[in-house]
Amino acid sequence: MDPLVTFCLRMGDTTLILGQQTAAWCGHAPVLEEDIAFANMGLDLIGQTQLWYEIAAQAEGKGRTPDDLAFFRTERQFLNAQLVERPNTDFAHALMRQYLFDAWHLPMQEALCESGHEAIRDLAQKSVKEVRYHIDRSRDLIVRLGDGSDESRAKMQGALDALWPYAADLMATDEVEETLVAQGVLPGLDRVRTAFEAETAATMSRATLEIPGNGHARIGGRTGIHTETMGYILAEMQQVPRSFPDARW
Repeated sequence: MDPLVTFCLRMGDTTLILGQQTAAWCGHAPVLEEDIAFANMGLDLIGQTQLWYEIAAQAEGKGRTPDDLAFFRTERQFLNAQLVERPNTDFAHALMRQYLFDAWHLPMQEALCESGHEAIRDLAQKSVKEVRYHIDRSRDLIVRLGDGSDESRAKMQGALDALWPYAADLMATDEVEETLVAQGVLPGLDRVRTAFEAETAATMSRATLEIPGNGHARIGGRTGIHTETMGYILAEMQQVPRSFPDARW
């Protein structure tokens, strides 16, 4: 597959799956403000997905639409990071998953604002404002709950312990990114990992949470290897389009 198409699918698939996971909290969050905030973030992420899929579809040149890419691919054809498909176990897990994603997503979008590809650069410059709001909100809640009651701290630490190994998949790179950097499509991405590590270290310190030691990194999502929950997410998300593939709404 063309490196540009692969990269755009990796980005778009990651925002799509997290958007689905986040939007699932609509009507279920612990307070009304978070109910609305999670729904809005889900819409932001799915809106970004549309833009990534448009670039991918145009670069691919096979006549596929963003809807085709979202609803008519199989699990192994999705290239999202494994972190975003982790289940909505409880609010602590959903919030920690969002924060770890945001801590990567902001420096990634800031780097992409310097992309040599006009459409990617425009996408990043448009969405970076949304992403800054996302991390401001998730960071604040991580600190408040981590440095809150014994119960809230225990739940946030448990979520961090469970999800931290999956954060590595966000920053996993291979010959796809290397090729695009060499072509000038992408800027160097080393800064993204550096910014992620600085952001998470500072925030977890304020939240009195301990980042787990170096253990087994859970990677593979960006090459189509997923966890057991991915199939359930796609089954629900793709049910209507696959049941009525020719329907027009």
